[in-house]
Amino acid sequence: MYKQESKAGSFQWLLLISVFAVATCGLIYELVAGTLASYLLGDSVTQFSTIIGTYLFAMGIGSYLSRFLKSNLLSWFISIELLVGMVGGFSAGILFILFEQVVYFRVILYTLVILTGTLVGLELPLLMRILKDRIEFSDLVSRIFTFDYIGALFASLLFPLLFIPYLGLLRTSFFFGFLNVVVAWIVAYKFRNEIRSYHRLKWSAIVCLLLLASGFILSEKLTALAESLTYPDKVVYARSSPYQRIVLTRSVMDWRLFLNGNLQFSSADEYRYHEALVHPGLAQMKAPKHVLVLGGGDGMAVREILKYTSVETITLVDLDKVMTDLFQSNSALMKLNHHALTSPKVRVINTDAFVWIREHQKTFDFIVVDFPDPSNYSLGKLYTVSFYKELYRILAPQGCLVIQSTSPFVAKNSFWIIDRTLRQSGFLTTPYHCYVPSFGEWGFVLGYKESLSQHFNLPKDLRFVNEETIRQMENFPPDMRVAESPYNTLNNQVLVNTFEKEWADYTR
Repeated sequence: MYKQESKAGSFQWLLLISVFAVATCGLIYELVAGTLASYLLGDSVTQFSTIIGTYLFAMGIGSYLSRFLKSNLLSWFISIELLVGMVGGFSAGILFILFEQVVYFRVILYTLVILTGTLVGLELPLLMRILKDRIEFSDLVSRIFTFDYIGALFASLLFPLLFIPYLGLLRTSFFFGFLNVVVAWIVAYKFRNEIRSYHRLKWSAIVCLLLLASGFILSEKLTALAESLTYPDKVVYARSSPYQRIVLTRSVMDWRLFLNGNLQFSSADEYRYHEALVHPGLAQMKAPKHVLVLGGGDGMAVREILKYTSVETITLVDLDKVMTDLFQSNSALMKLNHHALTSPKVRVINTDAFVWIREHQKTFDFIVVDFPDPSNYSLGKLYTVSFYKELYRILAPQGCLVIQSTSPFVAKNSFWIIDRTLRQSGFLTTPYHCYVPSFGEWGFVLGYKESLSQHFNLPKDLRFVNEETIRQMENFPPDMRVAESPYNTLNNQVLVNTFEKEWADYTR
């Protein structure tokens, strides 16, 4: 009797631990798909919302389909575990490789999400039916869902804190696929006497484990293959930080930096962008001493600011430590930014700019806002009245700030929304633009409390900006103007929606 009870208890605990593993793996696959879609397609809110909704819907389909599995439930459970492990484990690699190779990428993305969700949706109903004759119903439900929710919590905490920073998306996907198959193999082995097709399942599990282990080991090569197909030039650096995918390419002509697939600069012409970003405003300041740079983790804007001998301190606030460390340690990149981030005048702070600004009291003579374009809501918050009012608070009375403001040719409505939002926040503004070969026409907006001097004390070694080009940059032809624009708030995020539409229309 004791042995029977012990065997029943071990059976229950093994399957309940399986619930924990199933829940953890299932949520990880969901998070991997959402993160990958955000990296490749942009707009993290939209991608995560649609991925999660589709995944949960597919789980509902799987739960419904479980009713048609009438016998050999343990065999079905093990087979489904193997399928989940293979589909979920290989999904990130498949999507990475196919992103630039197929026209209907979203069809493949959502097909994999639906397939994975359906298989995961089959698992819990099967487990409940397997356990229903061994555990009292009330205990069964409470235990199943307790382990399910604990597994979900475990996955949601460790995914951003441990797995993505240290394993990356592909290895995380392969690791949890491997875990799914290990669970299947253990259950098959423990209950081999109750499973008719044990030997077939055992060898299937072994093959799956070997394939997933190979994928885990070769994941860096798979990523390199995918990125070699995506980028025309040689990829010399690629890494996923907790916030973005950083890729650096090298050709005979230039170095290029990409964040989540979007070009950030080409070394062949970045001087045009960064001179235009910094000097039209800073050259009008009388002996500026304290400068704040938000974003700009590559150090190029800091390089331009250091050309002013009166500047005593530069505070750089950039969310991504991987980015700033790269441009503080790589000799080729340090040559590009003239070792700017290692200057004793520069202090680098890796934190969320929105939070940091709200907690900061010191004022600055000049502020550079060099964030990526407002392509999603997490970036859009940095272009709102709420954020600009905080900048107004910490800007010295006779100070000036500059905002990189996307292309006034491609996204002219977005550009003028940024200008209107600054004015709504209390700033006087001067919008301007210049031509950067890698990007086309690019826009900026100066914001200030008191009228600027219109006297330019420019450094002598500039390659692009002088007083004449500054005057030219302030002229907007009719095809870059709009009659009237709304302003951007945290509540409406009108800028993000406008930006996405304009760039989508342009690239269509």
